[in-house]
Amino acid sequence: MPGPVVVVGPPGSGKSTVGRLLADRLGVPFRDADADIEAAEGRAISDIFAEDGEPVFRDIEERTIARTLPEHEGVYALGGGAVLAAGTRRRLAGHTVVFLAVGMAEGVRRTGLSTARPLLTGVNPRATYKALLDERLPVYREVATCEVNTDDRTPDDIVAEVIDRLGDPTNTTTRT
Repeated sequence: MPGPVVVVGPPGSGKSTVGRLLADRLGVPFRDADADIEAAEGRAISDIFAEDGEPVFRDIEERTIARTLPEHEGVYALGGGAVLAAGTRRRLAGHTVVFLAVGMAEGVRRTGLSTARPLLTGVNPRATYKALLDERLPVYREVATCEVNTDDRTPDDIVAEVIDRLGDPTNTTTRT
């Protein structure tokens, strides 16, 4: 496979779930940038946000992706805000990038407004989620080579559409 299939999207879009299933179906390894960060830092992302703040987390995230993206040849799920970094967007150029789109109501339902998701905590988490979608939607679309709606769909259905729309990215023969 010529480089990773990168999965992006907002919290609750299914990046980790769909990414793992896609990797399994393609017979390639799965990697999650958030898991890489937690392993390297020895603490949860929510703790990094709480103790060091979002700017420090975003710097760690960008450096992690810069290091790990070139060395991974499978499916790679990025954190929801990773695409906000211009350097990460540049690094995604030339890669297959799948944007898992989710509507506000479905995203809120799926995340359960979890405290494990530091950007969704606060006085009005629904308004925060809407603002997050409004800010990030154009950026997700900017980096995406494929956009798949995930609302009211099973992970199996989403993966089937991704494979159908992309073809089998592990097939390196010329397509006509």
